[in-house]
Amino acid sequence: MAQENVDLVRSGYEAFNRGDIDAVLAIMDDEIEWHEPGGGNAPAGSFRGPQSVASEVFAQVPERFEDFRVDIEQLVDVGEHVAVIGRFRGTSKSGKQLDAPFVHVATVRNGKEVGFRNYVAGDQWAEAWS
Repeated sequence: MAQENVDLVRSGYEAFNRGDIDAVLAIMDDEIEWHEPGGGNAPAGSFRGPQSVASEVFAQVPERFEDFRVDIEQLVDVGEHVAVIGRFRGTSKSGKQLDAPFVHVATVRNGKEVGFRNYVAGDQWAEAWS
């Protein structure tokens, strides 16, 4: 199952970067628990279910950014978890550049993401969201 979990998580990032949010939501369990750290005006807290993630997290991105992408540097299989190391990159609508490192931890069970935690570093994250 390990490689299948890594492939599933990778497919979500690929779909996000091409703007296919429906494909990202399709890999999520109906009861996914998604956690965001906040910072500036970035979404903060816990969100339950794909529609909550779509409307309260993903929908905020085009409101604040001209361009925004998630670049994966490494995916690490950790049993039912997949650790993703990468960088958020983009340009806010106010012209601020974003290049912030992150670690994400996705929990996968029965072929669906059931949990997600975003750990993002640096003041640039909060600054780009202001």
